[in-house]
Amino acid sequence: MGIWEDGTPMSEVTKGREVERTGPAVTRRREIAQRAAELFDAAGYYSTSMEDIAESAGLRKPTLYHYFKSKDEILLEIHSEMIELILRRHEERLAAGVESHSQELRGLMGDLIELMETHPGHLRIFFEHQRELPDRYKEAIRARRQRFRGFVFDAIAGGIEAGEFIETDVEMATLAILGMCNWTYQWLRPNQERTAAEVTESFWQFAMRGIAVDPPV
Repeated sequence: MGIWEDGTPMSEVTKGREVERTGPAVTRRREIAQRAAELFDAAGYYSTSMEDIAESAGLRKPTLYHYFKSKDEILLEIHSEMIELILRRHEERLAAGVESHSQELRGLMGDLIELMETHPGHLRIFFEHQRELPDRYKEAIRARRQRFRGFVFDAIAGGIEAGEFIETDVEMATLAILGMCNWTYQWLRPNQERTAAEVTESFWQFAMRGIAVDPPV
């Protein structure tokens, strides 16, 4: 099976259609994926049909199949867009240089939490519907998820080595940070009382200082 230039595996039905990954077709695919994500979020993945997606996107069903041959492909598009976005943000941050590991960690936390404002509807799909991806797609997506987790792990480990953080179990700290950030999709909504930036700041402060006046030894 071939691989797109961004690392996404091509299904057999999409081989030979690389031209549609550029220009207006990319924009249209993203628009369709956005509509599908909203429907999946509201009605559920299994309850949403290709006909529903076509209607929401303002397309005839045969036209929708020109862009995506199945819901599986749309689900892959949603997962790929999300993980590639946060990976790219951190890669650009590293290339520009980070002033400290604590700021690096804050940036990673913000990358996740801010998706609630920039990609509403996508996160529930991203976190709850990985199992619905066809087996031929799962390994590539899992590897990229693990890469982001590795960024968080390395930021914490680097902070310990540099004397910014206390000695601690890096794996447990990584799971704790990701658990806090990932769970925001359950309750954080755009245009509510708390902004993504405010939540990021609060979570980062919890991670850096805890909540005890005199932390137990």
